[in-house]
Amino acid sequence: MTAQPPFERLPPGDDLGLGLRSGGRRWMNPDGSINVRRAGLPWFRPYELYHRLITMGGARFLALLLLGYLLANLLFAGVYLAVGMEHFLRPGGSGFADRFLDAFFFSAQTLTTVGYGHISPQSHLASAVAALESLLGLLSFALATGLLYGRFSRPHAQIRFSSHAVVAPYRGGTGFMFRFVNKRSNQLIEVEAAVVLSRLDPQTGARRFHTLALERNRINLFPANWTVVHPIDDASPLAGLDAAALRQINPEFIVLVKAFDDTFSQTIYQRTSYTAEDVVWGASFAPMTRTAADGALELEIGLVDGLILPG
Repeated sequence: MTAQPPFERLPPGDDLGLGLRSGGRRWMNPDGSINVRRAGLPWFRPYELYHRLITMGGARFLALLLLGYLLANLLFAGVYLAVGMEHFLRPGGSGFADRFLDAFFFSAQTLTTVGYGHISPQSHLASAVAALESLLGLLSFALATGLLYGRFSRPHAQIRFSSHAVVAPYRGGTGFMFRFVNKRSNQLIEVEAAVVLSRLDPQTGARRFHTLALERNRINLFPANWTVVHPIDDASPLAGLDAAALRQINPEFIVLVKAFDDTFSQTIYQRTSYTAEDVVWGASFAPMTRTAADGALELEIGLVDGLILPG
């Protein structure tokens, strides 16, 4: 038996969840989507149908429902025309347009179980087709209702991250910082933040991953904004780097925020990332809060991107 070669042991800190090799693009987009494209899959994947219907945009979802409704009525209108409109009691004329419109609107009334009564089947075959359409209508509307409920009840994180990160003076040294805010008026509790630095190793061409130590990685309450700080000390992988050196290692700061939403009573997640082009050196974040006339604290969401530039 041929001896198997030993597994390659990777240095501590390497993360195989993203892989050691990558192209020139960032792993994660600012909106949290992952830049991974799956190839070799069939065009129609029924196991992803529910996920696609739940996660697609609202306008696209409603358009798809409307299209399905129209196609179903057109299909059954064709079936009723094939059966023959003489098997229906109807007030319309004998022309094709009159017969088609009567068949289409009878299908709509049957599919939705409205049944106004001015068109009704008068034969066993027409009644059987109408009964089948009624059954399919009940099942399809139950499915559509379930999808609508799933879309509305699914917890969505509405966390807005600053468009830029900064490297600014911090407690006698410097720190890598970004901030985020909850756009909703609900309360997030037990909020946790994690930042992973993905950088290029010039010697091997592989990527190395470092979990950055944060000044604070968890807060119990999140009523305002949170500026996440990674102090750049001697133990930091950013130690000794300036803007030019940072660009050379092609970094990506991958951010994951986890929180408990007391409205949905579920844990929510939000992701984003920053590259070297997103880092502003020497700037600081502008204040986001002010005191109102009645003494209440006001949080200006639009100032999450506000920077105070050096000089």
